[in-house]
Amino acid sequence: MVILINAIRRVMLGTILYCFVACGTSTNQSTTNRLGGASSPYLREHADNPVDWYEWGDEALSKAQREGKPLIVSIGYASCHWCHVMEAETFMDTAVARVMNENFVCIKIDREERPDIDQIYIDAAQLISGNAGWPLNAFALPDGRPFFAATYFPRDQWMHLLKQVAEAYSTDERTVRKQAAELTKGIKMQDDFGSVTDSLEVGKVDANDAYNNWYAYFDKVHGGLSGAPKFPMPVIWQSMLQHYYLKGDTVALNRTITTLDQMCTGGIYDHVGGGFARYSIDSLWRIPHFEKMLYDNAQMVSLYSQAFQVTRNPWYQEVVRETLQFVRTELTSQEGSFYSSINADSEGEEGKFYAWSKQEIDNVLDNRSAIMIAKTFNVTAEGNWEAGKNVLYKSGPLPVVNDAEALDNARRILLSTRNKRIKPTTDDKVLTSWNALMIEGYVHAYNAFGNEEYLDIALRCAAYLEKNRIDKNGRVLRVSNTGRSIDGFLDDYAFLARAYIQLYQSTFDIHFLTLARSITDYALSNFNDAQGDLYLYSVDKSARQIASKIQVSDEVTPSSNAVLADVLYLLAEYFQDDSYREQYEKMLHRISDKLTEHGPYYSTWAKLHERESTKPYEVAIVGPEADAKRKLFMQRYLPTCILLGGRAENLPLLENKLVAGKTMIYVCRDRTCKLPVENVATALAQLK
Repeated sequence: MVILINAIRRVMLGTILYCFVACGTSTNQSTTNRLGGASSPYLREHADNPVDWYEWGDEALSKAQREGKPLIVSIGYASCHWCHVMEAETFMDTAVARVMNENFVCIKIDREERPDIDQIYIDAAQLISGNAGWPLNAFALPDGRPFFAATYFPRDQWMHLLKQVAEAYSTDERTVRKQAAELTKGIKMQDDFGSVTDSLEVGKVDANDAYNNWYAYFDKVHGGLSGAPKFPMPVIWQSMLQHYYLKGDTVALNRTITTLDQMCTGGIYDHVGGGFARYSIDSLWRIPHFEKMLYDNAQMVSLYSQAFQVTRNPWYQEVVRETLQFVRTELTSQEGSFYSSINADSEGEEGKFYAWSKQEIDNVLDNRSAIMIAKTFNVTAEGNWEAGKNVLYKSGPLPVVNDAEALDNARRILLSTRNKRIKPTTDDKVLTSWNALMIEGYVHAYNAFGNEEYLDIALRCAAYLEKNRIDKNGRVLRVSNTGRSIDGFLDDYAFLARAYIQLYQSTFDIHFLTLARSITDYALSNFNDAQGDLYLYSVDKSARQIASKIQVSDEVTPSSNAVLADVLYLLAEYFQDDSYREQYEKMLHRISDKLTEHGPYYSTWAKLHERESTKPYEVAIVGPEADAKRKLFMQRYLPTCILLGGRAENLPLLENKLVAGKTMIYVCRDRTCKLPVENVATALAQLK
């Protein structure tokens, strides 16, 4: 790019030696800045930094414009290891803070509270270097337009970078502004999806081509996407399960089973306390990056529950049970909502809470149990990780344990021992979209295993969100605590609406459909883009000054636009509302020629296209035994079957279907119903 970028890159390589502070020494002193009152636990962790941090908003931007200073926008999250490292070695340093405070207006952002702002600077970092991550550190004009962005910097490199940027801004502001304009143009182009291909009609797109091309991305031996690090990406494997269900593609099923088996035997799964870490740093799923995220565990519960319905593998049921026990113990609030994450670090060390030396295991278990644990989980005296420490993981296929009861007892002792250690911190903010994913996880587990407690927990969280996050007009909040709130983004609306639809199918309580419709209508009215076929991620005006982002691809969570399209389809079927159907078709049409081009990161869109091409079934169950018969349906894996029913004729497809004294099942397709039956097995046969 321009000269400034090249100079900064030299700093990043450490080729420029410069000390910006004449005194030469620095001290680490605790102060209190304005982040002490932030709603985010991550921001509050920086309240004792000597850096004069602001939150993103008018106060910071106005100060920068008034004083003619560039911005430093530093973004992270509470469970991020390298975020904590940079804070401790850099942002707690008073010499560094002095340079930052004198030359910049410094903004700290929790990426989980403000993913809209985060995405803009992530795009900037990717355009500059091809890489992005957290901590993310960007330099921007006073109006927020970035001119440079990168990730972690050691303390000395950060000092050199501060000097370079401050000098460039004061001596050649014109070049800096030109670079910001070019970079902003590039960010906006990230959401340019090109022209729509008229020949690809909705319902006639062959998703087989996409799936066949995706197989090249997968690791045949160890599962997941090829290479390292490995992220679970549950949305991909849920899409593969549906593809197998609809097309009988055994390659899709085998790739999925391999992935699920490798994940739940690897170290990414917590074999002592349950639950999944965010990703593995290796290609074998063995050594995790130890933070545990709500959205990962929510989606993994859904995935393993659905995989159980397909395979009837009891191991998957155990994984779901243990993961939900972890969620209940570690991530559930007294009100029934769910916290965001658990830190990777404790006592300043990544993974210290989770790793074991062989001696520690030998000290708390009898000899037979210690040998069993060592053999089952690859524990050695030298350690399978670092510094004599072991991460518990299993090798090979799902093992058959001769004495499962003894192994479980040994694991319980290890859990009790581990709980006496200093625990990692918990980010206790409650995010609407992630809570919606957790509701879905509990609902999927309830459907698969029939545990009523799972449904009760889902209903409790749903009631919490309805009371605290939705107003009478359908407006949704993303965060609401400590007397402050943040408006919802598109994923908050789409995920919550879909969760309520899932709850309707598992209860036949039409209240949940009404909520989903209200939320969706608000999103359609307020998030529409200029073309009207896809939806903006944010309606925040301060974010729009930089770029209005449209989230289309799946990442660690599904695409908000794809989930919204799914919601529109379902609402169109339930309410027979053609306006929803038309908008749903526009969205699919917009994406139809990109399924193959973007690989498995368009998995949710592929699911929708493949469902559309196979004409899903609507199953209406009406009568006094509707609930019991509904449960029998929900135990099956029926991803393209839409359930509705109950006693009342409160939806168009239920009209005139109630027969006195009987519970009738109507299997319908494209709003045309077959002859009603009373037997569930007979109705299931009609689905084939």
